[in-house]
Amino acid sequence: MKTHRRGQGVLITGGSSGLGRGLAEQLAAEGARVALVARRAGPLAEVVEAIRARGGEAHAIVADVAAKEATYAIAGTAASLVGPIDLLIHAASTLGPVRRDGLPPMPLLLDLACEDLAQVLEVNVVGPFRLTKAIAGAMVLRGAGTIVGISSDAAQEAYPRWGAYGASKAGFDQLLRVLAAELHDTGVRVVTVDPGEMDTPMHADAFGGDHDPAKLAHPREVAAKLLRALDDASVASGARIAVSSIPSIPSISSNSRDEVSS
Repeated sequence: MKTHRRGQGVLITGGSSGLGRGLAEQLAAEGARVALVARRAGPLAEVVEAIRARGGEAHAIVADVAAKEATYAIAGTAASLVGPIDLLIHAASTLGPVRRDGLPPMPLLLDLACEDLAQVLEVNVVGPFRLTKAIAGAMVLRGAGTIVGISSDAAQEAYPRWGAYGASKAGFDQLLRVLAAELHDTGVRVVTVDPGEMDTPMHADAFGGDHDPAKLAHPREVAAKLLRALDDASVASGARIAVSSIPSIPSISSNSRDEVSS
């Protein structure tokens, strides 16, 4: 088990499910002190309890990253629980309005309400930007830290019905690329990550009846690959990491797929 993360302070948004949960479990197993943010108290408490049961350190912060008034409360609470934040991971995200009546789950752009687009941008761009501002300054002063934005291939490809989500991911990707350029030589690394298709509730919402877990990566596998990439000193600030290009890790086998993050 890796020990170089022991004692590191980590803040993960979207920590109650999917990749956020997978990263939290892996980081805690490696000795990091993990603070998790999510809107739903029940699922978040379940993740924290599971991590603690395995001997890891995890703390729940029930909050909405899109709420402006929650930004500094999240940052301050996280620092009080796990110490200075060495690793900030933006995993919280929303698709926007999703139908569950058998019709295509997501709307065409001309059917998308402007208010729904605004909400997607608040969750996927503006909220994470506020939290980054609240955390990154201390990283610069310490001369160390990593900021990770979880992106999507929808940020680069024009998929019909993915307009709001794709635009939000493209926007946040660009913000982080510019931030990386502005923080050049400060010791703070900023990267974005395309995790690929995973067996998550969000994927199930987006694809409805076409969601097939057997054809998708488990979030734990993706988390292990992503952390492996972050350990690679050759991955420079401003990089976009495509998890699909990272070789599989033998120790993460199909037998580990007994729990599907929810």
